Amino acid sequence: MSSDTKLRNIGPKSAAWLRQTGIRTQEDLVAVGALAAFVRVKRAGFKPSLNLLYALEGAILGCHWQEIPDERRSELVLAAGDEVAKLPLPKYKRVPVAGPVTTVHHDDGDGAMPEPDLGFDDPSGSSAD
Repeated sequence: MSSDTKLRNIGPKSAAWLRQTGIRTQEDLVAVGALAAFVRVKRAGFKPSLNLLYALEGAILGCHWQEIPDERRSELVLAAGDEVAKLPLPKYKRVPVAGPVTTVHHDDGDGAMPEPDLGFDDPSGSSAD
């Protein structure tokens, strides 16, 4: 955002995040809304704090972000939590779901469990000199 389109409450880092998500002007922000703009930034892989959400709301309302009433902040936080929960996990946090664990017992027919093969060449345990 150039100096002529600078949004209230929005610093250079947040402005860069917004630009990368297609929000460049006050009109863009108003059209999208604070919540959707915050979610866009999260979806793009950035890690904004809730202060950005409040700052975006303040920019739309034309007030300092700290002037956003507590009740409105709570509404925004709840809505943001719901929307962010719908986003896919980042690739580095995606873990395949583990399948069921099964235990296989091998029986030699005499009811005794065989000694496990630990992969050594000499099963008697003596070492060659």
